[in-house]
Amino acid sequence: MHPRRPDGFDGLGYRGGGAGGREEVLAPGSAARSFGSSEPLPPHHWVSTPPDIPGSRNLHWGERTPQYGAGTPICPGQSEESVTGSAGGNEQLNKFAGFGIGLASLFTENVLAHPCIVLRRQCQVNYHAKNYHLTPFTIINVMYSFSKTQGPRALWKGMGSTFIVQGITLGAEGIISEFTPLPRELSHKWNLKQISGHLLLKGLTYVIATPFYSASLIETVQSEIIRDNPGILDCIKEGMGRVMGMGVPHSKRLLPLLVLTFPTVLHGVLHYIISSIVQKITLFLLKKKNPSLESSSQVQSMLDAYFPELIASFAGSLCADVCLYPLETVMHRLHIQGTRTIIDNTDLGYEVVPINTQYEGMRDCINSVKQKEGMLGIYKGFGAVVVQYALHATVLQITKLIYSMLLQNAT
Repeated sequence: MHPRRPDGFDGLGYRGGGAGGREEVLAPGSAARSFGSSEPLPPHHWVSTPPDIPGSRNLHWGERTPQYGAGTPICPGQSEESVTGSAGGNEQLNKFAGFGIGLASLFTENVLAHPCIVLRRQCQVNYHAKNYHLTPFTIINVMYSFSKTQGPRALWKGMGSTFIVQGITLGAEGIISEFTPLPRELSHKWNLKQISGHLLLKGLTYVIATPFYSASLIETVQSEIIRDNPGILDCIKEGMGRVMGMGVPHSKRLLPLLVLTFPTVLHGVLHYIISSIVQKITLFLLKKKNPSLESSSQVQSMLDAYFPELIASFAGSLCADVCLYPLETVMHRLHIQGTRTIIDNTDLGYEVVPINTQYEGMRDCINSVKQKEGMLGIYKGFGAVVVQYALHATVLQITKLIYSMLLQNAT
C-alpha cells in the first residue's frame, strides 16, 4: 500500500519502517573501540540500513551501518594525523556516495515512477476498458497519448497527496508507538509478542490513513480534463470530510469506511510482511554470494555498505506488488465507488469515462470481475508495474556506476 509506495499500499509507502531509535550497546566489561584499532568488527556489525534519509527502510532490525575508517593500519613513514585525515575523508566520501544512491532510489520510486502509478490505478478502476494493458508496450503508448493531449502534468497528478498520505502514516505510527507499548521497530532478538505488537501498530496506522488514502486515490485517477486545480491540503480536507460525512457530495453507492478498512489494512500488512521477508532473504543471498565484504578497497566497501540494501528493498517491493496486485485492484475499486470520479479512457488515450460500479464488498467485487472481465481483469494495468520497476532498476544501476567511477578517481 504502494507507492511502494506507500510499504504497504502505494500511497502509504511506507513499504518499510522508520530509521530511528537504534543504539549500539557494548558488551559488559568491554572497552570502547579506539579509532586506530585494528581489531576486526564482529559479523553482526555489518550493514543493515542505508543512510538515514527521508523514507529509508529498516531492513534489519536492531543493527547499524558500520563506520568505515576504523581499523586503518599506520604504515611506516606515515603519521597518525595523515592516516586519520585520509580515513576521515574516505568516510565522508563513502557517506556522500551512499546518501546519493539512496536519494536516487527514493527519487525514482516516488517521483519518476509516479506516472506508472497513475496509469496503473486508472487501469485498475476502469471496468469499461477492453485493453487490459498487461504488457509495458501498450502502457507506454497510452502514457504518450495522455501527455500529448493533456500535457505532462496529467502524468504527475496527485503526487503531492501521496506524500501527504506518507507523512500522515509515518506521523501516526510515531505517535502510536510513543504512547503505547507497541514497538515501532523489532530488535535483533525478536519474539512472537514483539512481532504481533509491531504488526498491530502497522494495522492501526493503516486504519488512520484509510480516508486520506481514498482522497489521494481520487486525485490520482481523476481526469485532468474535467478537474479544477486541487489545493495542496485538499487531500486532508476531503479525508476529514469523508470521516465526518461532510464535504463533496457522493452517490448512494459510496461504501462506508468500515467496509474499506478491512481490505486496506489487509493489503498494507501483507505488503509489509512480504516485502520484509523478501528483503531479508535477498540480503542474505547477496552476502552469501559475496563473502569478501571486508575488502580494503573503499569502492568495494561503499557498494557493499549501501547497494545491497537498496537491491533487497527493490526486490521486496517488487515481489509484494506482484503478489498483491489482485487485492490492490479490488481495494482501489471499492475506494473509488460512489465518489463520482471521472477518469481518462485508457483504451484510447483521450476522452473520459465515468465510474459507476455497484459492488457490495470484496467478495462481490471479485466475483463480478471474474464474470464480466475474466480472470485477467483483476490484473488490468499490470504493464505499468513492469515499466515502474524496470525504470527503478535502471536508475539504480546507473547511479552505482557513476559513484563507482567517482570513488575510484578519488582513491
